[in-house]
Amino acid sequence: MPLLSVLTAVHGDRADVLAAAGESVAAQELPAGWELEWVVQEDGDRPRLGGYGEYEANGAQLGVAVTRNLALARVRGELVRVLDSDDLLLPGALARAIEAFEEHPEIHWVIARPRMADAVYFQLLPEGVHGRGAIGSYVQEHRRAPVHCAGLTAKTATVRAVGGWCANPRAEDIELVAAISELAPGYLDGTPSWLYRNHDGQTVRQANWGMLHAESYLMIHQRIAAARALGLRMGTN
Repeated sequence: MPLLSVLTAVHGDRADVLAAAGESVAAQELPAGWELEWVVQEDGDRPRLGGYGEYEANGAQLGVAVTRNLALARVRGELVRVLDSDDLLLPGALARAIEAFEEHPEIHWVIARPRMADAVYFQLLPEGVHGRGAIGSYVQEHRRAPVHCAGLTAKTATVRAVGGWCANPRAEDIELVAAISELAPGYLDGTPSWLYRNHDGQTVRQANWGMLHAESYLMIHQRIAAARALGLRMGTN
């Protein structure tokens, strides 16, 4: 029976928001025959949040990218959906991603837009199938992603093939999406599938968040250029 894995990296001080995230996962209704698991990995030097999903703790403060990759090593599903601990899946989110994969067997990734408070995040590319390089070309031209990369569902094997989330100080999720979208086509879902929750503890609201953005995007541009120069691509199976 096919399995979809929801993957969440979390800090030990997020118990209040993590519980709500788990409730949003449990409320998902999947297409007939599909099963669901929630893989939770805690980033910190001591376990504080046991009891949520398929839980393990790092035992050290390693950062979000490494924490997600440790969770990825435990994922059993053929598809993996990332869910930040302070976000919520909206009804039908996972079912729509699965349906996109079933309707378009050539794709390796699906990205859905969030709902941010009362506004819908502006998706800068149209809904539908996008060929290899579409995301990277937009990033190269505009120095920003055309989608919110926290809404990613992908083939687990594809994420593993590019090494998972990248050691990028400010844009690990954008670099991952750029990497897999250079190698394989994907689908952009125009329907909001997750709620982006604003709070003071968010990483993007910290005083040092503005540092290293130029270096982060240089890494992304170099990865896109290298993939194109080498002619790398994935098959459709």
